[in-house]
Amino acid sequence: MAKHLSADQAAALVRPVDIVGIPLGPGHPGAFLHALGGRDDWEDLLVTGALLTDFYEVFGKPGVRFLSGFFGPLERLMHDQGGAIEFVPADFRRFAPLLERINPRVMSTAAAPPDADGWCSLSLHAGATVGEIHKAAADPDRVLVVEVSPRYPRTHGLGEHGHRIHVDDIDVLVESDREPFVIGEPVEVSDAERAIAEHVAGFVTDGCTLQTGIGGIPSVVASILADGPCGDFGIHSEMFTTGLMKLHLAGKVTNRKGIFDGHSITTFAAGTRELYDWLDDNHEVAFLPVHVVNSPELIAQNSKMVSINGALAVDLAGQAVADTLGGAQFSGIGGHEDFVASSGLELEDRSLICLRSSTVIDGVRRSRIASQFPAGTIVTTPRHQLDVVVTEYGVAELRGGTTRERARALASIAHPDFRDQLLADAEEWPPR
Repeated sequence: MAKHLSADQAAALVRPVDIVGIPLGPGHPGAFLHALGGRDDWEDLLVTGALLTDFYEVFGKPGVRFLSGFFGPLERLMHDQGGAIEFVPADFRRFAPLLERINPRVMSTAAAPPDADGWCSLSLHAGATVGEIHKAAADPDRVLVVEVSPRYPRTHGLGEHGHRIHVDDIDVLVESDREPFVIGEPVEVSDAERAIAEHVAGFVTDGCTLQTGIGGIPSVVASILADGPCGDFGIHSEMFTTGLMKLHLAGKVTNRKGIFDGHSITTFAAGTRELYDWLDDNHEVAFLPVHVVNSPELIAQNSKMVSINGALAVDLAGQAVADTLGGAQFSGIGGHEDFVASSGLELEDRSLICLRSSTVIDGVRRSRIASQFPAGTIVTTPRHQLDVVVTEYGVAELRGGTTRERARALASIAHPDFRDQLLADAEEWPPR
């Protein structure tokens, strides 16, 4: 039976030399992490997780290191200010074996409060930590700290993946009233984002299975689809967003997709408070571990799979940079490559990479489509996996094209300020 302790009492169980494992952002046990920041006796505390969603004082303390599998704005800021924040290159599926190798003595997660039978739903995050959470629960030499708040929705798994843990298996139960991390809908959508979204929506037909990320473009795509004539959609997406909820509310989702029929499949959710309220006790959405959700073999079994992802830059070879800027870590790999690769295994599947054609840095416009990436560029997704690239100026269909045809197609959707030079470079492709 779990011990009911305060966040400070739970934090006192962590040793000055220790390893703590936490989930991706929406699953962070916030009160527990803040309580760790109240101590100054750390000698070598290693915390492993991803996507910080709050300023936790502990990560600025001497003797504390944070290994992140996905940088957000807070990781970038703390890293730039000299914090001991390090990036671990791995896609989302590989977080699980990496966590197993690190073998944290303390595992901690946010959850919904126990139900009448003592089950705590893991709420907004299944991800890569589920296995280690249950291993820690079963190991007397490890400690499982579960922080519960009534603000977190009670969500459900499917079949053998229950997406829950019983109070009898929890070592320490911390009660809090913390709100989950909220991502608001974009207040304003740029003309470029709207143009990209309209191009993207043209690839979605009746019966498609959808995967989307977060941001202005997926949000507008969801709105267009919710108001449009097409439907009978399925959802199989690493992240469940407010936009995907809107498709449900519009009656567009039937989930007749050939695998996990009747359920929208995800491994974590992040969005508005409205989304979290809608997810509460909603059996239409199933939270499964990331090794299931992001399995290329399972993704490919969905009918008419359409994946919609972003990138920061693409070169004329068709290589995509999605997680670094000038060699510096910007975000993370996540499930990018899994969904880009898996959505092209059948002719009716489509994988769309979306980006604005240019950006302005220090008052100077720069093209996001490059003739060649400079030496040292870190490529997220290789050229042979890209299918369709979309900017506000159109669509470049790459699948089946020669290297020169692909280069021409990409140059043709560049910003007009750079298009002529890129088209000239494409005619000389590949460079000699």
